[in-house]
Amino acid sequence: MIEITNLTKRFGPDLAVDAVSMVVETGTITTIVGTSGSGKSTLLRMINRLEEPSSGEVRLNGDPTHRMKPHLLRRRIGYAIQGHGLFPHHTVARNIGAVPRLLGWPNVKIRARVDELLDLFSLPPETFRDRYPAELSGGQQQRVGVARALASRPDLLLMDEPFGALDPIIRQRAQEDLARIQRQLGSTIILVTHDMDEAIRLGDRVAVMDGGRLIQYAPPAEIIAHPASAFVADMLGDLDRPLRRLSLMRVAEIVQAGEAAGPAVSPEASLREALSLCLWSGREALPVTGGGVVTLAAIRARAEAPA
Repeated sequence: MIEITNLTKRFGPDLAVDAVSMVVETGTITTIVGTSGSGKSTLLRMINRLEEPSSGEVRLNGDPTHRMKPHLLRRRIGYAIQGHGLFPHHTVARNIGAVPRLLGWPNVKIRARVDELLDLFSLPPETFRDRYPAELSGGQQQRVGVARALASRPDLLLMDEPFGALDPIIRQRAQEDLARIQRQLGSTIILVTHDMDEAIRLGDRVAVMDGGRLIQYAPPAEIIAHPASAFVADMLGDLDRPLRRLSLMRVAEIVQAGEAAGPAVSPEASLREALSLCLWSGREALPVTGGGVVTLAAIRARAEAPA
């Protein structure tokens, strides 16, 4: 559990983060979203003391972080940034094993952990272990960067705009990878983004910041249904709110008996994805893998239902 209490940061006369308090539960993804200059990245950097707070406190599993030596604290916290930050002259294996080596892990344990993470990120170890960052695509580099941050099994993973430099298709794949791996490993993640879609898609809870203040902190469905301010509503976009609601619902929730022509949609797909398939193909119903159908009428009804 991460407990943040009245965390504040001043840069001279400027108040970058203003008395933010929040609790991040173990094994969850929390997304922090806001416009440029809202204080979200500064808040993230105070958690691992890359920025020292002006006042307030952070507790990591009950331990006050200001009482820890910074380098020891950072070994308990993984950190992944936009652009991956890999060491260009080190192989993929050496990049991923960097922190375990600092912690004194034996080589056989490091190698096993490297191969485990490469497998998790769909990067076959025998193919990628000995490559250098320049030999990887942008998406592959980003996955290696996240794998490196997870290598020592940290108490917490901080991610600052990790997918911002990726093109939309690779970015969606990277988001899916992160969600899948978080479920498998049970990691606790705090992710900063300027993209409300990304925040809603990934977050178990979403923190919306503006002007250094925490405006709303709630599950995605509550953020969408009951924005706490005009600023939060603007971030969501009035026209986009029904689509954002559909992105939180799964096809399995509204499967009906019946048959339909065409390629099947997964029951785990979002209703937003199913809606896109219906509109793109001009179909009123889609077959669902494993049996049944999902209809355009049922999807619309969910989008239009009162919160």
